[in-house]
Amino acid sequence: MKLLSAEFIKSSVSPEQFPADHLPEIAFVGRSNVGKSSLINSLLHRKKLAKVSKTPGKTRAVNFFTVRTSDPKLPLLSLVDLPGYGYAKVSKTMRAQWGPMIEQYLEQRQSLGAVILLIESRVWMPQDVMTIQWVQSLGCGLIIVLTKADKLRQSERKPTLTEVRVACGLPAEVPVLLYSAETHEGRDALWGEIRAQFNGLQKHESGTSELR
Repeated sequence: MKLLSAEFIKSSVSPEQFPADHLPEIAFVGRSNVGKSSLINSLLHRKKLAKVSKTPGKTRAVNFFTVRTSDPKLPLLSLVDLPGYGYAKVSKTMRAQWGPMIEQYLEQRQSLGAVILLIESRVWMPQDVMTIQWVQSLGCGLIIVLTKADKLRQSERKPTLTEVRVACGLPAEVPVLLYSAETHEGRDALWGEIRAQFNGLQKHESGTSELR
């Protein structure tokens, strides 16, 4: 599969500003500074498409990107970068606004096919577990990605994957992947899981299965 194009579409600071609900969407969720924007840039073979900042909580809007590939089963989809939860160097008022916006997107967006939940491989928290449980309750697809995998020693990799799966109570069908935005390790594997989720969406549209 080749990535033919990727472009930024829109930033929305309220649900009323979300673009039309017409493309299958994959949403990226995670704590502030977990590396969502860096991962999106790596995944799309771009350096600056998604804005990256060293300041936690820099993503203050829901950002939409459109991706076109050579795969006939994955011709066109939307990637959605959601504001990070947890610590952020912004006002309490702004953080209070983020919560309802993120909840409304995840709970009501009809084109949402799957959530990619990012967890820092060496620093995961109870809040991550609660977010996983919430996403599972929504009934959409779920992919767990452990970021900054280049910081793990080889001997830590398999135990970390097992520890996260057990602690979060994840069933075998929920993939847990390691990813490094620095080395692009895990990029092909993540695209493979995204394609699998998209195939589920196609079956849903034909009436042979239900994803959400």
